Amino acid sequence: MSSGDHNRLNISAGLASVAVAATLVGLKLWALGLTSSLSVAASLADNALDLMMSLGGLLAIIYAARPADEDHAFGHTSVEDLAALAQSIFIAVSGMVIAWAAAARLLGLAESRIAAQDKGIAVMGVSVLLTLCLVLWQRQVARRTGSRVVAADSLHYLSDLLPTLGAIGALWASRRFGLAHVDSVVALASAAILLSGAIRIGKGAWDALMDRTADPELVEAIAAIARAWPGVRGFHDLKTRMAGSRVFVHIHIELDGDQSLREAHAIGAGLRRRIIETYPQCDVIVHKDVARET
Repeated sequence: MSSGDHNRLNISAGLASVAVAATLVGLKLWALGLTSSLSVAASLADNALDLMMSLGGLLAIIYAARPADEDHAFGHTSVEDLAALAQSIFIAVSGMVIAWAAAARLLGLAESRIAAQDKGIAVMGVSVLLTLCLVLWQRQVARRTGSRVVAADSLHYLSDLLPTLGAIGALWASRRFGLAHVDSVVALASAAILLSGAIRIGKGAWDALMDRTADPELVEAIAAIARAWPGVRGFHDLKTRMAGSRVFVHIHIELDGDQSLREAHAIGAGLRRRIIETYPQCDVIVHKDVARET
């Protein structure tokens, strides 16, 4: 498959993600107006986040094909971290607002009344079907193109099914048994999920913006490749940092000082190529030093 085909498939998955997220936001806004259900509100907040993340993912896919320029020698991927940090703040605020409203209803400080449960259940059921269709398409695209952005977006949508199913259960319990407080309990659980996700996303974005080193397992795997590469007598100063979906790798390899420049270059280029083939998200710079005599 050509790189053009890869890009077209990835962009199609990104567009589908944005379209589904926008549709779900519209449907759940309507359902929230009908039902006044906090669990629906929690699911709506989650889908609003999905829409933001899907738009960010689509932009990331489009920008991924752009080369670095004079003003951004290492590319533009740090914008993903800035967007993720902003998203984490939005998620945290949404989770706290929903948790506060749910607690107020449970404590009797606010009215707990749910209406039009049947219509609400129908809307949430449609959202489950749309989400499942999107996840299936995204996974097919991710298998064919290897896009980590599409794969991550697919995993995120799959995890969003839990709040939606919880909202369906709360609406059903309210209609069947008159248990309006179940809605607030489900909303509290959904708020906890939102806050947990905000902390996880925010920490990852903050670590990347602060040039935190990459996952230790990835660093060790790169070290193992360098250690076993033919012609490399040793290496040092293996440094990594993250920027969005990219991992920047700098490594100094030690070579035989008596070999030709052409031979030394071939060893360094081969090692760089192998690391990138194994970990496509990496941007690798290999420095060549003369091995110390033992």
